Amino acid sequence: MSSPTLSDLPLFPLHTVLFPGGLLPLKIFEVRYLDMARSCLRENTPFGACLLKSGHEVASPGDPSVPESIGCLAEIFECDVDTFGLLLVQARGTQRFKLIDHRVEPSNLLVGDVRLIGEDRPLQGAETLAKFGACAEVLERIIETIRAREPQNLPFVEPFLLDDPTWVSNRLAEILPIPMRSRQKMMEVTDAGARIDVVHHYMQHHQLL
Repeated sequence: MSSPTLSDLPLFPLHTVLFPGGLLPLKIFEVRYLDMARSCLRENTPFGACLLKSGHEVASPGDPSVPESIGCLAEIFECDVDTFGLLLVQARGTQRFKLIDHRVEPSNLLVGDVRLIGEDRPLQGAETLAKFGACAEVLERIIETIRAREPQNLPFVEPFLLDDPTWVSNRLAEILPIPMRSRQKMMEVTDAGARIDVVHHYMQHHQLL
């Protein structure tokens, strides 16, 4: 059975990696992205968030933005305008995709044809389950610490699914000080157990467990 595809998905290349279930706050000022956000809100459609492989977020015709081939759909759930006229957007990651092809529109907006990527494979094995339990405990402590200090600045979208290995490993991959390219590779992994192994090893090595 072939995976679902989307055509003409607007793409937003960024210096960050969005995971499924992740929070993506944006301050938008470029006309092409203002128009994109308005269209997504009006039509209740997602855009694609991709880590920049090369180029700049503010691209020009002679200096195009080149996105990574694996990205994540983002749905806008909150929108406001600040005193300087910037559009303040809160988006939520939903599902990963593989970029099949992309092009630059006359507005300089990137759009692509994408194939959606399925859910993570479930955890297997007693050792991986034990690692998951330890990771969930650390994440719960992190959430409680942030909630106590800055309740308005939680970097995660509720509900907190601390019994879900994909949710836990994604949130830890977002918040741990991991190099951006490594974070991208972790987002691409379709095995929750493999991602749990990586974040568990990282926290063990840095004495966070």
